[in-house]
Amino acid sequence: MPAFQRIAITGKPNDTAVIETIRKLIERLEDEGLDVCLDAAMGAATESGDGRDIDDLASLAGHIDLLIVVGGDGTLLHAAKIVAPHGVPVLGVNRGRLGFLVDVSPDRFDEIARVVDGDMQVEQRLMLEARVLEDGRVIARSPALNEVVLQRWNTSRMIEFETWIDGEPCNRHRSDGLIVSTPTGSTAYALSGGGPIMHPGINAVAMVPISPHTLSNRPLVISANSRIEVRVQPDSIAQIRVSCDSQSDLTLSPDGRLEIVASPHRLRLVHPPGHRYFDILRAKLHWGDGAPPC
Repeated sequence: MPAFQRIAITGKPNDTAVIETIRKLIERLEDEGLDVCLDAAMGAATESGDGRDIDDLASLAGHIDLLIVVGGDGTLLHAAKIVAPHGVPVLGVNRGRLGFLVDVSPDRFDEIARVVDGDMQVEQRLMLEARVLEDGRVIARSPALNEVVLQRWNTSRMIEFETWIDGEPCNRHRSDGLIVSTPTGSTAYALSGGGPIMHPGINAVAMVPISPHTLSNRPLVISANSRIEVRVQPDSIAQIRVSCDSQSDLTLSPDGRLEIVASPHRLRLVHPPGHRYFDILRAKLHWGDGAPPC
């Protein structure tokens, strides 16, 4: 009996290649006798009725065994934050461009079938939670799988803020902002900012300054168990935007306090057997000019 009986599929609804891939997935999975459901956007895009369960992903999340995401890393980031609190494993099928997270080729249904049968690798990916504080109370929050970014907005001037770690002062910054990245996000925005690549198996976050005023303001890697607090100078609050995975924004309160901690939830990211992290790095970052290892 397959390890997963009830499988949901989501993707990018306005992408014809994604829609065609999902139609094929539905056919193949239902031929195997599996219960397939679709999020509402994909149900409309694929014109899939026939009694299938079609609902928004948040409503489906508590009643599925596996989520298959068809698209790019951005599509998976969005879906992952919805299903992670329910412990739903996520498999990514690549119909995007770079694809660090969505690593299954759409023409490799044999790999998808092996995952459905339980032959797979599962990673527990660290997630963050960004919290806006006012008088010590949390007034807004948002999860992030890749990174939380504090950056200047609507101004050409640098912004000023302080970072504190576990209640101790760390640094006073004059820069264009700060990226707080998970190991998953270390190959995203943080990498372009000069941050380190972190293996997804480590429990750490990187604090990467964006165009700092002083060259000594370098990326810093700390334990993911730490509590990071960003205190923004009052004159800079109106010129700052806080974003999580470039998909959701938080507005700072007049106190200018932002707290970033490890989320209580982790993403269960699924790979077919034989997946190797450094193979992905070599392929995506063109290490060794694409030559196979010796």
